[in-house]
Amino acid sequence: MDNRFTGLALAARSLALGPVARLGAQRITLRSVFTTTQHAFTIFGVTAIVVLAVLYMRPDLAHAFSKSLSDEPAVPAAVAVVTAPKLHELMEAPVALNSAPTPAAAAAILTPAEEKALLGTRKQQEWVTSWLSKRYRVANDATNMLVSTAYMTAREIKLDPLLILAVMAIESRLNPFAESPVGAQGLMQLMPPTARRFGVTDSYDAAQNIRGGVQYLSWLLKRFNGNLTLAAAGYNAGEGAVDRHGGVPPYSETQYYVKRVALLADRYRGATASTQ
Repeated sequence: MDNRFTGLALAARSLALGPVARLGAQRITLRSVFTTTQHAFTIFGVTAIVVLAVLYMRPDLAHAFSKSLSDEPAVPAAVAVVTAPKLHELMEAPVALNSAPTPAAAAAILTPAEEKALLGTRKQQEWVTSWLSKRYRVANDATNMLVSTAYMTAREIKLDPLLILAVMAIESRLNPFAESPVGAQGLMQLMPPTARRFGVTDSYDAAQNIRGGVQYLSWLLKRFNGNLTLAAAGYNAGEGAVDRHGGVPPYSETQYYVKRVALLADRYRGATASTQ
């Protein structure tokens, strides 16, 4: 009898505690889901704040992101590739038949021998371009444009293009934006008064600077009766200094400059002689 009553008591007790246990388990499950959801929203919120901060600090990324969300696909803009023409192509360009030469142009017509002396050969021009590009670490296309401009200007003014390139290399190392502590500017390092004297309005324009420097060098050669030493000294120190000292001024810089110009021009001529 006692065992029967004990069994009934245990059964009743388990029935009474069953709903409470199930309710506790449900509470634990709901709490876990709520906690997980809360953590997920926290992570999402922090991520959103970080993304917004990055987009605020980098407007370019924000622009790219908004552009990627637009319905219209981006159309890439066409990029025009400009290739510097070779000098021989410029020389062989056709001339308009209806354009009559001016008196100055007719006087500047060169004989075949003079033409060859001023323009050299295609191999010579290519060698000079390659050597200068490697020596002064300038892109080959940029060097080609400078060499082409120097040769074209030399042909027009009738001056040795290798002498022009030697002066250009010594003066600026082929840097069109070079500026000396005393104010000389550009490829040929023209002082502002000299630039104005020869019609140069922008010394950092490569073509203008080369033309002005070549005109000045040609003028000096004529003034000193073709004496390259005195002309180079005048280009470095000014013709007035050459006149005052009756020759190359006793400045160490000028004396070194004169020797360097002659040496470099002779080196170019000797190295290009085999390309004739």
